[in-house]
Amino acid sequence: MFKRIERKDGSVIILAPKKDTKAATFEILFKVGSRQENKKNNGASHFVEHLMFKGTERRPHTVDISRELDGIGADYNAFTGKEYTGYYITADSKHLPLAADMISDMIHNSKFDPKEVDRERGVIVEEINMYEDNPLMHIEDVFEMLLFDKSDLGMSIAGPRVNIQTMSRNTLYNYYKKYYYNGNAVIGVAGKFDEKQALKLIDKLFPVGKKQARVKSKKLATFKQASPRVKIFKRDVEQVQLMLGFRSIASVKKEFLHNQLLANILGGTMSSRLFLNIRERKGLCYFIKASLSGYTDTSGFLVHAGLNKEKIYEALEAIKKELNDVKYKGITKEELQKAKDNIRGRTILKMENAGAHLNFLISQEFLQKEIKDLEKKLAELDKITLLQVNKAAKDIVDWKQSNLAIIGTFENKNKFLNILKK
Repeated sequence: MFKRIERKDGSVIILAPKKDTKAATFEILFKVGSRQENKKNNGASHFVEHLMFKGTERRPHTVDISRELDGIGADYNAFTGKEYTGYYITADSKHLPLAADMISDMIHNSKFDPKEVDRERGVIVEEINMYEDNPLMHIEDVFEMLLFDKSDLGMSIAGPRVNIQTMSRNTLYNYYKKYYYNGNAVIGVAGKFDEKQALKLIDKLFPVGKKQARVKSKKLATFKQASPRVKIFKRDVEQVQLMLGFRSIASVKKEFLHNQLLANILGGTMSSRLFLNIRERKGLCYFIKASLSGYTDTSGFLVHAGLNKEKIYEALEAIKKELNDVKYKGITKEELQKAKDNIRGRTILKMENAGAHLNFLISQEFLQKEIKDLEKKLAELDKITLLQVNKAAKDIVDWKQSNLAIIGTFENKNKFLNILKK
């Protein structure tokens, strides 16, 4: 159960009460991420997110923010993606006014102190280093740079080091002013709260302003690819990271759920095809999974595996066989039902958490402009047919459109390309 309220300035409020909890979550998301950037300011969205925690007039230093929230045992953080940036605080429901006040203060009154800006450059560069030193985490960036090459989706969320080291304080502040306005925001409250008090709090701390013209959205991504592509990020590691995938339909389309079922059947569980055949029966990897990265105008359908470098060619051959099997032979009724039951069960369990429920609703607001409750989503899941999922497999698996990213000691792409081409 939820309530959506659109205000005169274009901002949206989403209320998701939950009776059987003593906690409340306050969250705000802005429609800004690395997709809104260009090569010169790539990394600005993530940099601005960091600066929101670096002090306001009332709370001059980072420690003033963290000490106040730590003092009530709150769970708080922020995140930057390719299409939106969010901030949240979850705490004992009696501290909801503090949570809302804190986020309002950070969003409206962050100082962008030049000294803090310069200090944070080093922090973000170390964050980039951390990701690059962890192949399990970094492989997704390498893969999406290849999959979405020459588009705004192909840019790194963190940005290149040179941008982080050289972007001026004014560049960052102007970027913040351009995108952090009410009409570009969704405000959410979930958990235990009184609706009238919550709305009064929001109106006080996020007052309705003048309706601004929305910043124009980027053009839809278009891609041309006539043959398989391989990208190798050379790193001396014992376990090679491999990510193989294809572009597919936008996450806003109803057929996206067909793709989710296909990914679940292929590599969503420990009883999935890839896990059983590649890991358990052949012993070619430690872990393997299939998943989706969904955006407003496209998506990635991917297989991710951690492999012994001596077995990578054999593993790639085996993964290709599994994908061809699902393309040409299809899935069974039993597999489809098990996948539906698995996704249904996971979704229901996830929605037990008020914060997760709120994200479920807000992400729909941003990506689809239509919010469906859990029951509607599950009803859609139940209606999907074997024919629809088998069609998804045929549409997705196209080896001319395949993309392979690898983190390991390899230098020659040709052997990989030969496997993908044959």
